[in-house]
Amino acid sequence: MEKNKSSSGVLRTRRTVCYIVLVLITILCLFWFYVLFINATRSHAALAKGFTLLPGDALVKNFKSSVNGTSHILLGLRNSLIVAVSSTILSVYFSTMTAYAIHAYDFKMKKFAFTLILAIMMIPTQVTALGFISMLRKVGLMGSFIPLIIPAIASPVTVFYMKQYMESALPLELLEAARIDGASEFRTFNTITLPLMRPAIAVQAIFAFVASWNNFFTPGLVLAGQKTKKTLPIIIADLRAADFSKFDMGSVYMTIALSIFPVIVVYVILAKNIVEGLTVGAVKG
Repeated sequence: MEKNKSSSGVLRTRRTVCYIVLVLITILCLFWFYVLFINATRSHAALAKGFTLLPGDALVKNFKSSVNGTSHILLGLRNSLIVAVSSTILSVYFSTMTAYAIHAYDFKMKKFAFTLILAIMMIPTQVTALGFISMLRKVGLMGSFIPLIIPAIASPVTVFYMKQYMESALPLELLEAARIDGASEFRTFNTITLPLMRPAIAVQAIFAFVASWNNFFTPGLVLAGQKTKKTLPIIIADLRAADFSKFDMGSVYMTIALSIFPVIVVYVILAKNIVEGLTVGAVKG
């Protein structure tokens, strides 16, 4: 009895310590978001006086200045939403389809195909940027959203994750039963596989959306000189490059806060599937 009490006491202590550490890490992670949103409510003069934990009274003023100013924040929001939403849908759907093909079918060079996908994961975007831009100039797609959306179909990281998830969550017997019942391959994929993959799809949708939303390198090359097609990272970079004495810091903080808000909304909508998607997909490696 004494050993059981001592072991339960140790377990309770460890659990308490874990909770305390998690709370501290959470506070540290969220503190900088709090600072951002607090600064978005303060005027330029108040920001010059130093930091405070209390919100200011310039929220409406900063919002109007950000929306109606020269930064074109609403236009940037629209452009970023078009690119991020479109690329996320294509990336998740076709990557799941590719993983399904590798998981559900046996064909020659199957292992080589999967190994090649893994190898492509190691190639940085910057390495292929010169050839990519050269190709876009030849086909006349410079300054268009298409080069920012269509390449999202090929997402090796998403394919790898979906393949690992299917190993644990998509039994081949279920697919065979659907085929025996006369279901076509597309119907099997769309009505059976996709619903079972929903947690993994939610996780990868968040990652894909955030990656596309924060992408500055490729849009900066493709959309160079296109004032009406700038995405939010380009607009924020332009604000940083401006003369410090000529712009309102409160408006800048508001612009950055508005650029983060859609990411928070997407996370809140899909967050309930994150834990399930990460744990089930990690059962087999």
